[in-house]
Amino acid sequence: MIRFVVPILLVAAAALLGILLPANPWLIWLLVPVLLVLAVALWDMVQTSHTLRRNYPVIAHMRWFFEDLRPYLRSYIVESDLDGRPFNHNDRALVYARAKGDISSHPFGTELNVYSEEYDWLNHSMMPNERAASEFRVDVGGPQCKQPYSAAILNISAMSFGSLSAKAIETLNLGAQKGGFYHDTGEGGFSPYHAKHGGDIVWEIGSGYFGCRSDDGSFDPDKFAGTAVLDQIKMIEIKLSQGAKPGKGGMLPGAKVTAEIAKTRDVPEGKDCISPAAHTAFTTPLELLDFVEQLRRLSGGKPVGIKLCVGQPHEIFALMKAMLQTGIRLDFIVVDGGEGGTGAAPVELSDRVGMPLREGLILVNNALIGAGLRGDVRLAASGKVISGASLAMNAALGADWSNAARGFMFSLGCVQSLQCHTGNCPTGIATQSVSRQRGLVVEDKAERVHRFQKETAAALRDIVVSMGLDNPSQIRPHHLHERLNAVKSSSIDQIYPFLKANALVDTPDATPYARFWAAAQAESFRALPDMRQTSYD
Repeated sequence: MIRFVVPILLVAAAALLGILLPANPWLIWLLVPVLLVLAVALWDMVQTSHTLRRNYPVIAHMRWFFEDLRPYLRSYIVESDLDGRPFNHNDRALVYARAKGDISSHPFGTELNVYSEEYDWLNHSMMPNERAASEFRVDVGGPQCKQPYSAAILNISAMSFGSLSAKAIETLNLGAQKGGFYHDTGEGGFSPYHAKHGGDIVWEIGSGYFGCRSDDGSFDPDKFAGTAVLDQIKMIEIKLSQGAKPGKGGMLPGAKVTAEIAKTRDVPEGKDCISPAAHTAFTTPLELLDFVEQLRRLSGGKPVGIKLCVGQPHEIFALMKAMLQTGIRLDFIVVDGGEGGTGAAPVELSDRVGMPLREGLILVNNALIGAGLRGDVRLAASGKVISGASLAMNAALGADWSNAARGFMFSLGCVQSLQCHTGNCPTGIATQSVSRQRGLVVEDKAERVHRFQKETAAALRDIVVSMGLDNPSQIRPHHLHERLNAVKSSSIDQIYPFLKANALVDTPDATPYARFWAAAQAESFRALPDMRQTSYD
């Protein structure tokens, strides 16, 4: 009977208050809430959907109350400064400090365990180079590009209007305009909020072709050309996959497809907006390059590239072979890490599918170098970038620049409540709720976005100076050390393979990628039959 103590006490309290009420009318203010809670208790006892509520009336509701509070309690009370995932307290605090213009220095030495297997570091020089450039930019656009673009070393990664709120998109773009860096639209299309302040735009074209789709969902060249030629749009990015959910298309529930979102995406209002897992405009490496050439022509010669989370290695090599066979070049490749990002995804895909950023970046860089294409194709990294050290380490692995999504969300005020997929984001960033967006003051937060990017780029320069280099492009794998265990460490070039120029073309059998290169074919993303029968071990 102890499980029903609360209902019994409620009945007793209601009876007592009812007896005393005639002489004490003010007790009505106590009787009403007691009766309401008693009604909840009685309903809990007779409903059949939830076992805990049936067995523990009223008390069981505490479970859901603390379940809702759990992310906040864990973040602010339980976790240490270094325990949180995916970003710990110190990571978030660094972004907040730089976004606000506060001091981001740290006293009394590092809190990191420098003998942990997770620790890595960059080697400095005895002769720092104070003459290093004050700003780092990257020229993007190969020999077939008529309108090359000068990209910043850190930019805003793909986040769609729909997954983010209108005010968040507007704020990010104003920050990009202030700081002279680019803002990737994500696959949700180029919205009025991307256009409002004129910040540089990279237009991402996903499998749903939002903003350039026909009624049947296929690619519409005329709609694409009408937007792609705008001066604000600097580059075109074809999304093949993303780290959060590689191999799975996106879905925006009909309830979130407002009139504005429907207009931006060229989809019906109020209906589920689904992007397929694969593109319909191409199915082979050769067809992909034909599509790249078409987009480059329709946009007036702007840089065109791809974004992907690396999966099966032979597919990367198939794309290299297609570029060699056709002479058509990608202008850039953005590698997204399998560790995920802002997009909500099935936990199995986030946790266990897709190559992590470090391995993916090394593989694509090796593919480009080994095929002799690295001089024509730029390479970018998209992952957990929140600091100058993140930028420097990506550069050591081959990245010409880096993109960040969650770092810029923190600069907007994100508190990592992990409510992005529910529409209940408490900061108004990942929601379409007008009342929740009220907390986002565009002009104030845009300055924070700008300041975070500026201070992070400045921190990278401090690292470049300390390493005795002129710019991040000179950072090499041997500059980056990784601890293997408590007593042993090694430079990255001694842990991972790094190819010499044209190695895959001239001596593929002498490389660690021989079987993947042999299995790759320009005519298909499928492996040749002998590869499917060969063990990967």
